[in-house]
Amino acid sequence: MKKIIKNGTIVTAADTFFGDVLIDDGIIVMIGVDLESEGAELVDATGCYVFPGGIDPHTHLDMPFGGTMTADDFETGTIAAAFGGTTTVIDFCITNKSKPLGEWVKVWHEKAKGKAVIDYGFHLMITDANDGVLAELPGIIENEGITSLKVFMAYKNVFQADDGTLFKTLLLAKEQGALVMVHAENGDVIDYLVNKALEEGNTDPIYHALTRPSVLEGEATGRAADLAGMADSQLYVVHVTCEEAVNKIAEARSKGLKVFGETCPQYLVLDVTELEKPNFEGAKYVWSPPLREKRHQQALWDALWNGQLQTVGSDQCSFNFKGQKDLGLGDFSKIPNGGPTIEDRFTILYSEGVEKGRLTLNKFVDVISTTSAKLFGLFPQKGTIAIGSDADIVIFDPSVERTLSAETHHMNVDYNPYEGMKVKGEPVSVLVRGEFVIRDKQYVGEAGSGQYLQRKRFAAADRIPVKKHPVGGGLG
Repeated sequence: MKKIIKNGTIVTAADTFFGDVLIDDGIIVMIGVDLESEGAELVDATGCYVFPGGIDPHTHLDMPFGGTMTADDFETGTIAAAFGGTTTVIDFCITNKSKPLGEWVKVWHEKAKGKAVIDYGFHLMITDANDGVLAELPGIIENEGITSLKVFMAYKNVFQADDGTLFKTLLLAKEQGALVMVHAENGDVIDYLVNKALEEGNTDPIYHALTRPSVLEGEATGRAADLAGMADSQLYVVHVTCEEAVNKIAEARSKGLKVFGETCPQYLVLDVTELEKPNFEGAKYVWSPPLREKRHQQALWDALWNGQLQTVGSDQCSFNFKGQKDLGLGDFSKIPNGGPTIEDRFTILYSEGVEKGRLTLNKFVDVISTTSAKLFGLFPQKGTIAIGSDADIVIFDPSVERTLSAETHHMNVDYNPYEGMKVKGEPVSVLVRGEFVIRDKQYVGEAGSGQYLQRKRFAAADRIPVKKHPVGGGLG
């Protein structure tokens, strides 16, 4: 059914203007003022912003870790994402050496099948760039449209790959038009510091942070950037937390290297003191890399403003406090790493960014949606409001004042790390390809309605053809 979203303020990464959006067959076909179309459903957006749907480039749904499984799967996680204004997620397909990469891709397809309520794609984890892996990857990139490859520089003896694997992956990515992503921490030194802390009887959650100092993130970020430069390849540093890492990315970019960076809401608004909370409450805030001293937050906001960091992901990796996080009682190294943020990413960035003058409206759209679409081969199908683009749209009321809480969130987890935080703004209705998933703050979607996205190669990210539609006109 045709829809016209009327009387809203349309915001893209480039423009802000009052107008209407006509949707037909899931595609935006006209943008203008006082639009009419026979038989179209009228959706009133008076007083609201009309944003392109958020793209979360960093999620872990239905993922095994530390002897347990994330609390949110592709159904609960994508429902929560939709409530929060996100219409596309790119999830990490975790692998190991026990079977070929293609078999792991099948596992992740099965995890999402019949569950996802918004659109989704996969990143692919690389643990060993042996001859078999290097021979298999081109086919996966071509046939699955998985054009981003993840290498861990941390989690020794679990996920961590060596520098040779990273370098060979960068070389292949250069050849195949893929984007290499790194978790940048020095895993060898961290492993030493963790073991030393435990030997000395230091077992509380705060030692998770104290054994992963920011200098080790900066060192690994610089090392990865240097290897990307040697390979003349492209690199994306996930969940940047600190000034040292920002400086290494800025330095690489000043040399003309194709290095990009992502941060997350938790690093913008929370700090290391959360891990000091009594009664093991600090375990709720165990992420890797860890929360940092508050002084790092300004460096991250500045980097988003000036373009040294380009995106904001959630790093959604939810574990319940009771029954999962408490696996690390008496040993901080056994606390499952990660937290629930997929639902609050969009609003936190708007409230703390736009409302507090740290970001413009257009920069907000850029970092919450558009640049992720460009880097990960989805633009302009996703990430903007333009004729020919998918009608992934968030109708957002900026006047709402509310308090974040586990009592009201939709994530399948027993706590909210932002509990009690007052925010401004709320998604009212969310459409994916022209169909409501959230309508007037109520879930109206359907499990399995989300579509798998085969993404374009990195080298072609700025030349993706827009799906054509017989109806056109209006403002671009």
